[in-house]
Amino acid sequence: MQEKVKIVQTLLEALPYIKRFSGDIVVVKYGGSAQSSETLKAKFAQDIVMLQAVGMKPVVVHGGGKNISGLLEDLGIESRFIDGQRVTTKEAMRIVEMVLSGEINKEIVALLNSQGARAIGISGKDANFLEANAKDGGKFGYTGTIQQVNPEIVLKMLDDGFVPVIAPIASGGTLGHPGYNINADLAASQIAIALGARKVVFLTDTPGVLDKSGNLISNLSIAQAEERKRDETITGGMVPKVDACIEALRGNVKKAHIIDGRIEHSLLLEILTNSGIGTCIEL
Repeated sequence: MQEKVKIVQTLLEALPYIKRFSGDIVVVKYGGSAQSSETLKAKFAQDIVMLQAVGMKPVVVHGGGKNISGLLEDLGIESRFIDGQRVTTKEAMRIVEMVLSGEINKEIVALLNSQGARAIGISGKDANFLEANAKDGGKFGYTGTIQQVNPEIVLKMLDDGFVPVIAPIASGGTLGHPGYNINADLAASQIAIALGARKVVFLTDTPGVLDKSGNLISNLSIAQAEERKRDETITGGMVPKVDACIEALRGNVKKAHIIDGRIEHSLLLEILTNSGIGTCIEL
């Protein structure tokens, strides 16, 4: 009986959040260990189905850098980076699209559908959903910067009850252009802004933003996040994620979350419980 009481208590704890966020769009950037562990994949899919079942409108944006690097290495194509950003040659762009759109996107769609969702996979090229230019004037080859998000196709999918799964590849805008490889974190931020999302959530391989003693910082304002970048509390790979959060918030997304995708059901724990598990950044 005690176990049943705990289940009811958990549901009651989630109820205010279910009521508050019902009908809202939640953009989830899916990556890291959550994208490589078979157990975590299944738990992630269950979380997305649950969010949709209680009335939210989840949108999944995924990366795939490790898979891309692995296939490029297998094919004998050099991977080159500048300041941690991939330089995407025309030859590499074919592999990027093959991996992101042809492999990872379809795997996620199949995973979600196996758990009862109605998921549809697209890339940013579809219906010119994402339009981009070359980053830094072409310094990074076919790595791009988003210039325009045309949200109609995804909004239509959401209205029809589908879960959009988006590969971060953008249209180059001219006939025969191979398209642009887009950083998935920045794509998630721009997509959240264009869709009018209430939340954007980034799954990572860390507990969230940590202080200099390695303790989790549960809540940050934009000003506090900027200060922790300046004093180098926030460094390395966490910087672009925090920047993506700040960009989304300045684009009228209400809250941005950085959470540990290595924890089972991390999405539900962050969105539907009082304490959450990661870092929440807001205005």
